[in-house]
Amino acid sequence: MTTAPRTGIWLIGARGSVATTTVAGCAALVAGLHPPTGMATETPELAAAGLPPLASLVFGGHDTTDCPLPKRAEQLTTAGVLPHGLAHAVTTELEAADHEIRPGGPAPGDTRTDEQLITAFTADLTDFRHRIGLDRVVVVNVASTEPASGGAGLPPSSLYAAAALRAGSPYVNFTPSTGLRHPALAAPLAASGLPHAGRDGKTGQTLLRAVLAPMFRQRALTVRAWSGSNLLGGGDGAALADPAAAAAKNAGKERVLTDTLGTTVEGQVHIDDVPALGEWKTAWDHIAFDGFLGTRMILQTLWQGCDSALAAPLVLDLARLTARAHETGRTGALHDLAFYFKDPEGTPPSALADQYHRLLSFARTLGTTTDDEQGSVPLAGGRLTDGPLAGGPLTDCPLAGEGPR
Repeated sequence: MTTAPRTGIWLIGARGSVATTTVAGCAALVAGLHPPTGMATETPELAAAGLPPLASLVFGGHDTTDCPLPKRAEQLTTAGVLPHGLAHAVTTELEAADHEIRPGGPAPGDTRTDEQLITAFTADLTDFRHRIGLDRVVVVNVASTEPASGGAGLPPSSLYAAAALRAGSPYVNFTPSTGLRHPALAAPLAASGLPHAGRDGKTGQTLLRAVLAPMFRQRALTVRAWSGSNLLGGGDGAALADPAAAAAKNAGKERVLTDTLGTTVEGQVHIDDVPALGEWKTAWDHIAFDGFLGTRMILQTLWQGCDSALAAPLVLDLARLTARAHETGRTGALHDLAFYFKDPEGTPPSALADQYHRLLSFARTLGTTTDDEQGSVPLAGGRLTDGPLAGGPLTDCPLAGEGPR
């Protein structure tokens, strides 16, 4: 009997809210406990893409915390993120994923060099793949947003990204953190031939902007100002209380307006940490625009949601699409996954409808391409054999910042 291929999903920030919701949610879907709400890859339009089945996914990851996933799931149940009874129903799956979580870094007091950390992370990835017998491992960064680093060393997100390259793993950056976009990784990334996608998952306010901004442009209504505010708690709220981290987040939110409207309009996005909100967030937008004969009008929107519940189905979508892209020999930036990101790779359209059409087209090519047509898949779980990531020192500079929480 032939064993069905299995795909590894390696989560950076594996004990965080998004990762826990992703693992618990996948287990719930496989068991038939809940429908796949929010997952485009489970709709009829993407059914023929040849994606790895949810039941074939195996989870592991890195984190700097040691709270077990079953406990995190209980906490998320209390917070209203997970439905009552789900954590208990999928305890076995949560425990299995928690068993595959390895210490991340750099943690406070960590004296390891960049190269030592990359080597350790790479060993974790390759051990995960070979020990379990996985066809491939997709690395997905769902850690808390890191502040922009002015130091000479690699930021934590780039250390993990470097390890993904060295391990031959496709990479998805669901955060605004640097990841693969660090200049030191440009040459190794190009040489790797690995598919990758990012940056910063589009889950709420920016999702709505990607729908509304094209409406104003297509109806020839002049937007005079577009201001926004975010109130959020939880780990993301605490991380974004740092002005540098918030700036990285806001850049993606503002990009969709500039790209779609063709100009930079007045107004900014403000992010406030409100611990009492817990895992929930409120996003408010105030849009001032001109109509016929200069008549001044206003549109206001209010979005209230749970970031983890919004993000988890997107993480599953992206992991499966990227895994399939790797299986069929795709290389480089996956521009057609812009549908999922605030700050996507390349210069794809910013309107959500246009991005969706490109996603559907991409999915059709995945479903009609065979491995034989594409040729051999580069670095399918292997490692780079030369260049700055081939086991030699990447940098002699000191570490910059802390790892994911």
